[in-house]
Amino acid sequence: MQIRPLRRRRSVLYVPAVNAKALAKVASLACDCVVVDLEDSVAPSQKAEARDAVTAFFASREKDGKEMVIRINALSSEWGGDDLLAARECRPDAILLPKVETARDVLEANDVLDEADARASMWLWAMIETPRAMLNIGTIAELGRDRGARLACLVAGTNDLVKETGIRATPDRRYLVPWLMQMVLAARAGGLDVLDGVSNDFRDLDAFGRECAEAGNMGFDGKTLIHPAQIEPANSAFSPSQEEVDDALAIRAAFALPENGTRGVISLDGRMVERLHLDQAERLLAKAGL
Repeated sequence: MQIRPLRRRRSVLYVPAVNAKALAKVASLACDCVVVDLEDSVAPSQKAEARDAVTAFFASREKDGKEMVIRINALSSEWGGDDLLAARECRPDAILLPKVETARDVLEANDVLDEADARASMWLWAMIETPRAMLNIGTIAELGRDRGARLACLVAGTNDLVKETGIRATPDRRYLVPWLMQMVLAARAGGLDVLDGVSNDFRDLDAFGRECAEAGNMGFDGKTLIHPAQIEPANSAFSPSQEEVDDALAIRAAFALPENGTRGVISLDGRMVERLHLDQAERLLAKAGL
């Protein structure tokens, strides 16, 4: 059984597979993760070209510590099957599945990877972007408890949710918030990471910063981005404060003491600390890169 590593996913940048200039800059960017996109940013007439570009990019790139993900077209589309097999050959850290609506959508992709003998640590991410996905989100997220299903992360597809439901996209996202919170709840129930959707106006970094702060308060692990200018604000918003880091380090150190090795509860600075707090501390420290 493959255990999912804790990863920092504060800033997750979409890069179109057909944008050679943007792909060439990937190594110099400070984002935690890059999603090379074969889906929304690629016109139907360019799908085959984009697939070839992804293959060439992964064959030539030098690893730099970034998590690398490929977003394919839906398996129900005419391009999805070829995309999935091509992505498997590229050996990314994960493959992002769009338009996931049921647990079966994830399991079908997993079956293809198993049949192609893909390594166990090639994870699947799932876009949650339709009303049907929201209705089925609990069973989708539950796959996170089955390591054989490869599911590691949920990604909010907020633009598609707005389009499919007809809600008004207000600056405060008031009509989206209930669904965003439901995604966080489902992700945590399944032991998954969860990423907030994109902010479309990449020039308005103040508004973007507010969205990041809101998403962090809701419990999201990071945010998907459409422009490099959004990387630094996202990294800042989703990074723990120094006070939080110091507290987490103190919890880790306390439980590492020989006398606390078998204890479920200890006293630290006048407060009761349980092993669940140690789990939280380790997760926070992973986000801080420690």
